[in-house]
Amino acid sequence: MDTQTYIARRKALRSTVKGGAILLLGQQETSRNYLANPYPFRQDSHFLYYVGTDLPDLAALILPDGEEILFGAPEDPDDLVWHGPHPVLGDHAGAAGMAQHRDFSGLAEQLVSLAASSVDIHYLPPYRPDRTVRLAELLGRSLDEVTASPSAELVRAIVAQRSIKSDAEVAQIEDALAVSYDMYQAAYAVVGPGRRESEVAGAMQGVALAKDRAQSFLPIVSVRGEVLHNNTYGNVMQAGDLLLVDSGTESPHYYASDITRTLPVSGTFEPRQRGVYQAVLDSQLAAIAAAKPGVTNKALHLIAARTMASGLKEMGIMKGDVDAAVAAGAHALFYVHGLGHMMGVDVHDMEDLGDAVGYPEGEPRSEQFGLAFLRLAKPLEAGFVITVEPGIYFVPALIERWKAESTHADFINYEEAAKFIGFGGVRIEDDILITPTGARILGKPIPKTIQEVETALGH
Repeated sequence: MDTQTYIARRKALRSTVKGGAILLLGQQETSRNYLANPYPFRQDSHFLYYVGTDLPDLAALILPDGEEILFGAPEDPDDLVWHGPHPVLGDHAGAAGMAQHRDFSGLAEQLVSLAASSVDIHYLPPYRPDRTVRLAELLGRSLDEVTASPSAELVRAIVAQRSIKSDAEVAQIEDALAVSYDMYQAAYAVVGPGRRESEVAGAMQGVALAKDRAQSFLPIVSVRGEVLHNNTYGNVMQAGDLLLVDSGTESPHYYASDITRTLPVSGTFEPRQRGVYQAVLDSQLAAIAAAKPGVTNKALHLIAARTMASGLKEMGIMKGDVDAAVAAGAHALFYVHGLGHMMGVDVHDMEDLGDAVGYPEGEPRSEQFGLAFLRLAKPLEAGFVITVEPGIYFVPALIERWKAESTHADFINYEEAAKFIGFGGVRIEDDILITPTGARILGKPIPKTIQEVETALGH
């Protein structure tokens, strides 16, 4: 990404959003427990996409005539003491290709002046309380007014633009995936009975840190794979456990990777683990094989669901007609989430913009359990980068509740399903690029067949 890239992106955005001023607000630092001890700073992804500057307390204003201004704090001479020589606001403006830069304290006055002249101010939905407060202060509006009045036109324009990845963006994602590959190589060496989940998490994050890379999200490393967002690492791995690892890192320009693998702690899959694992792998491969422009991601999700339900039926866990079972949503007892999501500068790309990212305008989410959690349902286009991550989970409380209520009893063998309580979960995830004719798995292949995984673990 270079200066011309950011200039071109803003020019395209300005040409799409007709009239008004566009306000792109950067992040503020957030204190961890006192003012001078902040959390690690991560810039707003929209700001990164259009400006490229990873610095707190910035805002970019694009006026109706295309004039651009970068607002930020003036240089404090004491900053040299604490931070050493570093680029100042004018340098950041120059790197972004913006001819003007001004003190942030003047932004509110300019926005109020624009509003007084009946110029609309286009801004994005705030997703953090401090952003809502800052927008209210800048715009001279109440918190409720700010929350109620983001620009739908700006949201649509940004979704359309950021959804299609350039070759340079794909290269950034593959750069992050190269680090993910090394992270998994490090994990294999410390997976084993008697070792702690934290040892695996530490080995993987150590690889990223050694390469000066941030995690794209808080990693999941857990033998309790049925807990979908388990971010604790306190369990000791036991023989017979499955370790689910979901992790990712960022490229130098903040593009994400997101990879999940499920590893047998003993080094080899036990017979029923093989059956569940193969059902998940088959569903993932079937969805990837069917991915191409024009096919909806909802259709891919259902392909994965039918493939998975067929595998569960072969194991005696499900029964009856597979198509009818999936149509009814019976498979969602085991496959509780959607197939995947957009990926880019955000690991869940543009998720702060809501369903405008994943659903065609006017198409609501399904209300069916499981399908309701599908983040991306719309037709795929060449240039999309998405994750494909089906999974099978045996959630004790869910199995017991459905059994007590006889939910989908025509399709679920509850006696057999109960035998898998304590099994955990299996998920397999890759990142794919939609090409003009199909799809390509990005990055160097990370072992995922049963034989590949067992070989990687040294068995």
